[in-house]
Amino acid sequence: MASLGAINVFLFVGALLVLLGILSSLIATRFGAPLLLVFLVIGMLAGEDGPGGIRFDNVETTYLVGSIALAIILFDGGLRTRIATFRGILAPAVVMATLGVLLTAALTGLAVMLIFEVSFLHGMLLGAIVGSTDAAAVFFLLRSGGLELRRRVGSTLEVESSTNDPMAMFLTLVLIELVVAPGADDLGRAGLMLLQQAAVGATAGLAGGAAVCWLLNRVELPGGLHPLLVLVAALLVFGAANLLGGSGFLATYLAGLVVGNRPVRAYASIIDFHDTATWLCQILMFVLLGLLVTPTRLLDGALPALGVAAALMFLARPAATFLCLLPFRFAFKELAFVSWVGLRGAVSIFLAILPLLAGLPEARLFFDVAFFVVLTSLLAQGWTLNAAARRLKVALPRTAASVQRVELDLPGQLAQELVGYPIRGERNWWRRASLPRWARLVLVVREGAILDAAEAGELRPGDYGYFLAPPERAHRLDRLFALEDEEQEGQRRPSEFALHADVTLGALADLYGLEVPPEERDWTLERLFAERFEDGPRRGDRLAIGRAVVIARAIEEERLAAAALMLDDPYERLLAEERRQQPLAWLGRLWARRGRLRSR
Repeated sequence: MASLGAINVFLFVGALLVLLGILSSLIATRFGAPLLLVFLVIGMLAGEDGPGGIRFDNVETTYLVGSIALAIILFDGGLRTRIATFRGILAPAVVMATLGVLLTAALTGLAVMLIFEVSFLHGMLLGAIVGSTDAAAVFFLLRSGGLELRRRVGSTLEVESSTNDPMAMFLTLVLIELVVAPGADDLGRAGLMLLQQAAVGATAGLAGGAAVCWLLNRVELPGGLHPLLVLVAALLVFGAANLLGGSGFLATYLAGLVVGNRPVRAYASIIDFHDTATWLCQILMFVLLGLLVTPTRLLDGALPALGVAAALMFLARPAATFLCLLPFRFAFKELAFVSWVGLRGAVSIFLAILPLLAGLPEARLFFDVAFFVVLTSLLAQGWTLNAAARRLKVALPRTAASVQRVELDLPGQLAQELVGYPIRGERNWWRRASLPRWARLVLVVREGAILDAAEAGELRPGDYGYFLAPPERAHRLDRLFALEDEEQEGQRRPSEFALHADVTLGALADLYGLEVPPEERDWTLERLFAERFEDGPRRGDRLAIGRAVVIARAIEEERLAAAALMLDDPYERLLAEERRQQPLAWLGRLWARRGRLRSR
């Protein structure tokens, strides 16, 4: 009976810690704090040095929970990554995820060797442990700050941070083996292990993802079991790849990538379920890692650990970034931002458990230093990430706020799903004539009555519109139906100015007083939309240029053919005042601009 009481206490305390983690996310979102830091602090407060006083030192349990959590998190990362994201950035992202991790580990290893007076092999082991970035931490901070990165920078970071974990894991395992049993053929063994891990992991991931898609589309399951099937299949792929001698983490990411980019049944419910599962995995994993650390011992070695963190943030990561990305002609500001976006996270602390499992004499030192490096990275880089993006001008203003969307799968086919939106405001881009050709209005809920499209006519504020749309394009309707924060009832709709796709941003900036980055002044509107939308622009897509909005009005062969510029009221008043006071001068400048545009 005593054991039953202990189990009940464990369940109560565990559920309480998870609840605290969930509630603390509200605080983190409000103040822009990295969620990983919040969950780690909760675990540390509950540990033996905190008010909770829980003594927890079960490394095996932490490793098991961490493996399952990371597998689910990586699968979710692949599930949400569109293949179109890789267009034009696959090479730099892969170089950063492989060679970048290796260079970061080597340079950090040099610093560790000098600070702790250990061998280079031991130093590089610690460098490999802290060598990968944390995708969840990076993109949570960017989203909470309301930032959207320029396509090339954002896609490179997304792919790099999602794919560098297998490389860091491989390096850590190889270096542990070399430390335990060094030999003359070290490099040869390491190369063979790398090939085996990559080949087996990639094969298992691609085959597993294809099998999951086949099961989803061919096997009839009761409602609600599709997401659970995908979750269990992801863990099955992870375990199978590891048993066959491959990288389980690479396999799960690739399996998620396959499932996320093929038409499958119940895709909307799968995404929602995995969003919840990923949150739960992060909370459980981070709280356990916080419980495992001893803060008093952590503080004893704070000064040398701070030196390692500084070497990583200001030397190793920037040097690796510049060496890897300079051949791909990234701008200096882009390189500086990617250098700073090197947040260490859960993977680093998880990898620090491996030396403990291997029984290395320096294992506890590695774990404490890795934990301190993660805390320092989250504090220094995490809270300055949004400011750095704005300072270096690699962030784009969001043109639409989040929007409420209802998604319903239609049994018997995979090409269309039903999506619903509340209609708000008096904007004109949601009117029937402005809808993309691939979206079809089928019914409207108006004042409690259900109307078909013919009965409803034009949509009105207060309606709920339901549309048929391809699942891979449904998110594009978000931009059309998002309610802008500054929109008020009765506000006058801005005027539109028709534009051709070959107009340059520099010409628009000069004509209308817009702010355009110098490196983009020679871009045409066609190139701008091609850069911003990975899978090609669609009619109704919008982009911000300074304080103006450009709307795609015509698309030919998946490229922008015509657009419209919308100026906000302050700009319209300024232009009207200039026309009134200096009509002839304004017309002269406009005619000169027209001549230059025609010559181009």
